[in-house]
Amino acid sequence: MADRLDTPRDKKRSWFDRRREAVGGDRFGSGAEAFARFMGTARFLVWMTLFCIAWLTWNSWGPLNLRFDEAQRGFTALTLMLSLQASYAAPLILLAQNRQDDRDRVTADRDRIQAARNLADTEYLAREVAALRIALQEVATRDFLRSELRDLLEALEESRSESAQPSFGAQSADADRPPTSTTQATSGGNGAGPTAASMAADPVADAPSATADPAPTPSPDQDAGGTSGK
Repeated sequence: MADRLDTPRDKKRSWFDRRREAVGGDRFGSGAEAFARFMGTARFLVWMTLFCIAWLTWNSWGPLNLRFDEAQRGFTALTLMLSLQASYAAPLILLAQNRQDDRDRVTADRDRIQAARNLADTEYLAREVAALRIALQEVATRDFLRSELRDLLEALEESRSESAQPSFGAQSADADRPPTSTTQATSGGNGAGPTAASMAADPVADAPSATADPAPTPSPDQDAGGTSGK
C-alpha cells in the first residue's frame, strides 16, 4: 500500500519480471561474453579434446556393464551433447558479438564527436595564427626600428654639418676683411694718445677721476683781506 494517497500504487509484477530484474540483462550479456571469450581460447579446445578422448576410451574399452554410450550405436549420446553445445554456443557468440558491436558504435560516435571537436579547435587555432601573422606584419620589427634610427642619425649629422659650414665661412670672411677708417684714425699719429679700442676696452681708466681732491675754497677771512688790500 502506498504511503500517501496521492501516490499511485505500484503495479504488480510477475515472477518473470522480478527474476529478470534480479538477474539483469547486462549480467546475462556479460556471462554470454565470458562464455564466448572462453570458447575462443586454446584452453577450451584442450579441455574439449580431453573430454572427447575420455568419453570414447571409456565407452570403447571400459567395463561392459558400465558403458553408457556403446560404439555399435555410433556414440549417439556424444553426438547429441556436441550438437547441443554447438546450438547454444552459436547464439551466445552472436549475443556477445552484438554487444561488442554496440560498444564499437558508441566508441565510434564518441570518436567522431572528439574528432569534430579537435577539427574545430584546429581551425580556430589556424585562424588565430593567421590573425597573429597579419598583425605582426603591421608591427615594427627590430630591424625596421634600427634602420629608422640610423636614417634619423644620418639626417641629424647632415643638418649639423650644413649649419656649421656657414658660420665657419662668416668667421673666415671677418678675418680677411681690411680694417675700417675709424680704426685707422684712432691708431694713426705718434701713438701718444689712447686708442679708441683701448678707451672702449677700459673707459673708467681714461675718464677723469671722480674721487680726486676738489679745489680749495677761500675762507671768509681771506676774502675780507683780499678785498681790503685792493
